[in-house]
Amino acid sequence: MTEEVQQTLSSHEGTRRSHKVPGLGVEIAPFRIPFHRRLETFAILQWTLTFLIGGFGLTFFSLYLLFTSYYWVSFLAYTWIIIDRWTPSQGGRRFSWSRRWKIWEHMRNFFPVELHKTADLDPNQNYIIAFHPHGILAVGAFIHFGTEATGFSKLFPGIKPSLLILRGWFFFPFLRDYVMIAGLCDSSKNSVDYLLSKNGVGNAACLVIGGARETLDMEPGKHRVLLNRRKGFIKKAMEHGASLVPVYSFGESDIYDSTCNVPGSKMRKLQEFLMKFTGFSLPIFHGRGIFNYTMGIIPYRRRINTVVGKPIPVVKNPNPTKTEVEDMHTIYVDALKALFDEHKTKYGISEDISLEII
Repeated sequence: MTEEVQQTLSSHEGTRRSHKVPGLGVEIAPFRIPFHRRLETFAILQWTLTFLIGGFGLTFFSLYLLFTSYYWVSFLAYTWIIIDRWTPSQGGRRFSWSRRWKIWEHMRNFFPVELHKTADLDPNQNYIIAFHPHGILAVGAFIHFGTEATGFSKLFPGIKPSLLILRGWFFFPFLRDYVMIAGLCDSSKNSVDYLLSKNGVGNAACLVIGGARETLDMEPGKHRVLLNRRKGFIKKAMEHGASLVPVYSFGESDIYDSTCNVPGSKMRKLQEFLMKFTGFSLPIFHGRGIFNYTMGIIPYRRRINTVVGKPIPVVKNPNPTKTEVEDMHTIYVDALKALFDEHKTKYGISEDISLEII
């Protein structure tokens, strides 16, 4: 545990003196709290708003500008999207300085979030880093692979992580360039191919395997990952001979209270329909607010410990058969379960709890 994270934990334990509003059950945050906690709340608020409403909000704003004297701003923004449309699938446009912004350290300290290494990664190879679970905001994935707040480059020197997200993000004006400077790329097959074959060595294509659909099955306290039918990343690893690195983020599913709707229910059907139509899932969840600890869109201050497992060597096979992919998938699932079992008790999970694969 780093000294900064230890200080943050001590601060969290020593400054929470809230009170409840009689009759409402709302726990109000204290007025006087350390300034660094205000900064931490601001940091996670900006990411929460970016993740949840940034894309559509900026799209509506750009459409509004078309009917004002600033119409040319939107015209330039959409022209740029067309001109620059291939960049997200060709390594993106990362800037190292933006990955080291102080705001990401405040965001890390809000929970706090820590990254734990179990083995070295050879910078002369390429990797597919498979992150589980998605959670609501994929906070761990972004902080570890989209910033240097948890020291990825120090833990894995020579490895350049590229977090892959839905291609739809790169059609949102303004937002697309904001996420690209952090090294984010689209999650298309072409993007993975580029990172693993046309960008040299030392590349890590970081995928949140469960994706948006996994959030619909998420429940606090449950350790459930969507993986049984997720085999595309296995096939890509085999095609390029890229080692597979299982990653499990303990606490990722606990930073919000959420409801898992039973498959087949009316609400679940509606959620799946909207996800099919938009590409984004709409889970039912809530966290805390800016000035209260009971209700809001900000996640709770709960620790996240992300463990990076040992790389699984993969022999290059440009045309793997279905059976070969299935066999490699089984090896990967076993490795992920072993990683979970080896580290679960360190992070408050009972020995008799197993990882649920769906």
